[in-house]
Amino acid sequence: MRKDVRILLVGEPKVGKTSLIMSLVSEEFPDVVPYRAEEITIPADVTPERVPTHIVDYSEAEQTDEQLFQEISKANVICIVYSVNNKNSIEKVTSHWIPLILDNTDKDSRVPLILVGNKSDLVEHSSMETILPIMNEYTEIETCVECSAKNLKNISELFYYAQKAVLHPTGPLYCPEEKEMKPPCVRALTRIFKVSDLDNDGSLNDNELNFFQRTCFNAPLAHQALEDVKNVVRKNVRDGVCDNGLTLKGFLFLHTLFIQRGRHETTWTVLRRFGYDDDLDLHQDYLFPPLKIPPDCTTELNHNAYLFLQSVFDKHDKDRDCALSPDELKDLFDVFPYMPWGPDVNNTVSTNDQGWITYQGYLSQWTLTTYLDVQRCLEYLGYLGYSIVSEQESQAAGITVTRDKKIDLQKRQTQRSVFRCNVFGDSGSGKTGFLQAFLGRNLLRQNTVKEEHRSYYAISTAYVYGQEKYLLQYFMDSKTPCMMLAAKSDLQETRQLYGCTPLEFCRKHKMPPPQSFTCNEAAAPSKDIYIKLTTMAMHPHARLRCMCTCNRCTFCLCQNFLNSELVQSVKAKLYTAVFSRHMTQADLKTSTFWLKASVGATVFAILGLAMYRALLKHR
Repeated sequence: MRKDVRILLVGEPKVGKTSLIMSLVSEEFPDVVPYRAEEITIPADVTPERVPTHIVDYSEAEQTDEQLFQEISKANVICIVYSVNNKNSIEKVTSHWIPLILDNTDKDSRVPLILVGNKSDLVEHSSMETILPIMNEYTEIETCVECSAKNLKNISELFYYAQKAVLHPTGPLYCPEEKEMKPPCVRALTRIFKVSDLDNDGSLNDNELNFFQRTCFNAPLAHQALEDVKNVVRKNVRDGVCDNGLTLKGFLFLHTLFIQRGRHETTWTVLRRFGYDDDLDLHQDYLFPPLKIPPDCTTELNHNAYLFLQSVFDKHDKDRDCALSPDELKDLFDVFPYMPWGPDVNNTVSTNDQGWITYQGYLSQWTLTTYLDVQRCLEYLGYLGYSIVSEQESQAAGITVTRDKKIDLQKRQTQRSVFRCNVFGDSGSGKTGFLQAFLGRNLLRQNTVKEEHRSYYAISTAYVYGQEKYLLQYFMDSKTPCMMLAAKSDLQETRQLYGCTPLEFCRKHKMPPPQSFTCNEAAAPSKDIYIKLTTMAMHPHARLRCMCTCNRCTFCLCQNFLNSELVQSVKAKLYTAVFSRHMTQADLKTSTFWLKASVGATVFAILGLAMYRALLKHR
């Protein structure tokens, strides 16, 4: 909505421009009328549309042509006043005032005009027969009002219509010559219909219509009112109602009917509720709500946003195969002004055997967009109508901003669910293969990907300690923890042209040893390596002992001790003492047997724990 409305009154001298303004303000006809009234501002709380309104008078006797042109350029709506008992003032409407205004306004954003026939108290007949041909000739004319400043007839109505012409203009919505809505209006209402069609069956059922009504007008429709609306559509539009639901044809017909009957505010209320501005473009404030992201923080989708995206997926997965075919994906993005995902997406996330994006891949791509470009994610959620359907203030309500990574390191724990892994390596070392293997694709399948469709990213989920986390892999700046990958391990190992071997390098920099990896196998590559990477990201302060073979750390020393001959000998003796060959079946059932077994196990556990603590203290 506009912040204010500026109304300019022009016309021949003595037609009553100033009298109209003063009668509105004082609610009585003035005894003395000046040449020109001072600019008047009507506060928002006393106007029907709750918008401040400025009323500006023009006087030929006191103002120059240059001042008139400046006022015309600043006005939001212009009232051309004529006297109903003065034919010359009516003729000047078309011969002088309309051409003058059109010459001094931008052709692409014409200002709406209101024709005002004043002094209706002096005649018994109406001037509408003379005015109607003028209204039909100039599409800029919104309406004509006959009034009387002396009798206060239609004074408040005049300024209400002027305000309405600005806040709810006909021009962007409707073409009088064609007697139909303009294409931009049809496109906007079509998107609104598809967003409101929550089950994507092509019609708005009673629940969806009531949700739409509450969303736009803060009140549901009574059952009889719903039936009355559908009956009007049935009588006028074939296929306007299907299975007792309002179709797109019926929805567009209703709004055409509203506009033709002068109820532009109904259509504008709907358009603005769904984010549209006066030019029927989605407003920037709607698409890009403010979201503060401090340094070293990342952005993730929260639970509510994932639920919304899941509902969008289910809405368009018509064959229920947990994947989006090209047609289903096109239908999903039909509410966008452009196709947001290119062919590289199919090589960034998981797909099925047909190359269609799976449910998991779909959520992964949204996670990737949120992490890398949250502003774009906000825009995309806006097109899908997140704030409308989820009944949130804006798309920003669906975003979680994580805390500073330094705090995670200090507390040795994190709430993040998305972790980024940068992949470095020489050309041909297997970086792309490693990324694609994360998506479950072996080398044979990778070779079918076109070069122009390759992606620099790969994102999927990995389970760490029973929790599902997103691991994002990318080719570029990294900090510890690091892992060295021995890719193409199915091939013969070659000598690395470096001062030390990969294993020595890892030991020197206190890294896990090189991890063997290959995707040149018939089955889908193992995900073990990616789980290890995600665990390293979740716990950067700790080493992954399951990968360690350095023989120097506490874990390795304990493992070596537990595998030593001394411990194995003690273990064997305890085993022999508990499970003696001479022990009968009856003995196994006695409490003495289980006591011996418990004592042996306890002694062994205490001995192992004491040795581990001693070694840990030594380090």
